[in-house]
Amino acid sequence: MKVSTILDHVDSGDMALPKFQRGYVWNRDQVRGLMDSLYRRHPVGSLLVWATPAEDASHRGDQELAPGVVRLLLDGQQRITSLYGIMRGEPPAFFDGNKRAFTDLYFHIGTEEFRFHQPLLMRGDPLWINVSELMQAGTTGLGRHIARFGELDEHADMQAEFIGRLTKILGISEIDLHVEEVTGTDKTIEVVVDIFNRVNSGGTKLSQGDLALAKICGSWPEGREDMQSILARWRKNGYDFNLDWLLRNVNAIVTGEARFSHLHDESMGAVQEGLRRAEKGVDYALNLIAGRLGLDHDRVLFGRYALPVMSRYIDRRGGHLGNAAERDRLLYWYFQSAMWGRFSGSTETVLDQDLDAIEDVDGGIERLIEQLRLWHGGLRVEPAHFRGWSLGARFYPVLYALTRVGEARDWGTGLVLRHALLGRMNELEVHHIFPKALLYRADVKRAQVNAVANFCFLTKDTNLQISDRPPAEYFREVEAKHPGALASQWIPMDEELWETENYARFLEERQRLLAGAANALLDELLHDAPAAAEAPAAAVPEAAASEPAPVPGGIEDAEEEAVLRSINDWVRGQGLPEGHIEHELAHPETGDPLAILDLAWPGGLQEGYSEPVALLLGEEQETLQIANDHGFRHFTDTEAFKRYAEAEVLALAGEAAP
Repeated sequence: MKVSTILDHVDSGDMALPKFQRGYVWNRDQVRGLMDSLYRRHPVGSLLVWATPAEDASHRGDQELAPGVVRLLLDGQQRITSLYGIMRGEPPAFFDGNKRAFTDLYFHIGTEEFRFHQPLLMRGDPLWINVSELMQAGTTGLGRHIARFGELDEHADMQAEFIGRLTKILGISEIDLHVEEVTGTDKTIEVVVDIFNRVNSGGTKLSQGDLALAKICGSWPEGREDMQSILARWRKNGYDFNLDWLLRNVNAIVTGEARFSHLHDESMGAVQEGLRRAEKGVDYALNLIAGRLGLDHDRVLFGRYALPVMSRYIDRRGGHLGNAAERDRLLYWYFQSAMWGRFSGSTETVLDQDLDAIEDVDGGIERLIEQLRLWHGGLRVEPAHFRGWSLGARFYPVLYALTRVGEARDWGTGLVLRHALLGRMNELEVHHIFPKALLYRADVKRAQVNAVANFCFLTKDTNLQISDRPPAEYFREVEAKHPGALASQWIPMDEELWETENYARFLEERQRLLAGAANALLDELLHDAPAAAEAPAAAVPEAAASEPAPVPGGIEDAEEEAVLRSINDWVRGQGLPEGHIEHELAHPETGDPLAILDLAWPGGLQEGYSEPVALLLGEEQETLQIANDHGFRHFTDTEAFKRYAEAEVLALAGEAAP
């Protein structure tokens, strides 16, 4: 089927997007690659559509479908949306995404290169052609360009070739794309989603939550938008959740079950009311966690799959808890669940167990705690639990909570730390107590350098002031100016441990102090009630206190870090955003760290327009593969990275700094 015919079918309502499809997610690099392939007549893959009666078709957008049989796009949404946006100059009716990803695409008729509009590069060069304007004007536009070429004396010998190249762009609309159809009365939405997942094995598979959402939106067209608005409000307040997670909460509220299949038989009225109650329950739970434990933003909110249990419990209590003791015991269970990774395995199975424990709301919290103890063993924190390393270790949020609840003080101002202190330089930052450069010079292993027990939180200004000074030097100054500030952050006061050669002993002692502080907080949350959490020390699983599995990747030494920082300086000098040094890739559900990327731009060098990028120096294949699996374009040497930034992100001729 010709591209032009496909776009006409989209306009007429003969082709649409099924409700279960996610929105448009391509960036400018992908759009440019598609157009370049089509221009060169390279294959771009076939389309897969589901042919189904219009009256049965649950589709995205508010456009009316054509009568009869309609084709719902199963595979090819990103390509067709991009082509529609470029050739029509606006997104299709089913569009949900960033339309600037395909806006202002230009073609250079001399170099045959596609680029998005870059004023400095394109200014004064008449060979840059706006592709959308050319496509919409058709042969009329081609005629205008032919007349204009006659005025370009310096390119007189290329005019015929220029015309051929523009004709080739216009010919993209006549390219035939192979379209495969899924047909038959036996093709239910469940079957079609399974087909989609098989065909789309290289992309993001549809979850059971997507299927549940598709069925919900079939009867409640505004459902997706209503849920997205709730997620946007949470995002604005620092919490990044997805639709699947929100549906987990709705499902828990409405059915008391974890599996989405239970939601399929509920009325739309029940689902709508469940969304309202779930939003209220999650709000209440987030306020409890932030207000009492200090975990007030996404980076430190661990154990997020405990929230469906909390929101269900809160809802069954009428939307609020009776007293501080009930509040704290629920938070005790949440904190313990998050620390030990209660939901890291079979999430639905564990959720069902915990939802069942609170079916009878009276005594529900005690049953949750007892269930947790039987699953994990003793629930006391041991010093060895703080052996974890990297910002993704589960005890990193524990450290943050202790900092907030224990009213730890800043070492520069002496003030009690808060996440949102006024002033840009008062933002809280992670501080390496023993500087990384100092430890690398002392041949300390990477895991020890980034041990959780070597972290603390300080204001940005204080962090900059301390810089890379050794603790033996700046600790004495802090103690003199602000007595007690070091101890408020669980720093051992034995000055021998402040010396670099005693770093291992420092970690051991600080781990002991942190474990004591964590247990004191947990005891406080129990309100002197009988502690179902208690168990003999021998019951603590050996693995719980053992050295955590190493996370692949990360900076190897001070020399490598210096190279990465120089690259960041170079990038900033080009007017681009600096990258995240030691960016952590985490599991999307559990939050467990998967790999440490030396230097990364998760949103691309041009946020929203280019693909995620990482610079990985001297890494093993495992790290490179993990980065690739998560959509990062990675480079293993600095010069290749710079060439990419100059050739594909910057306008080399006019925008790249010398």
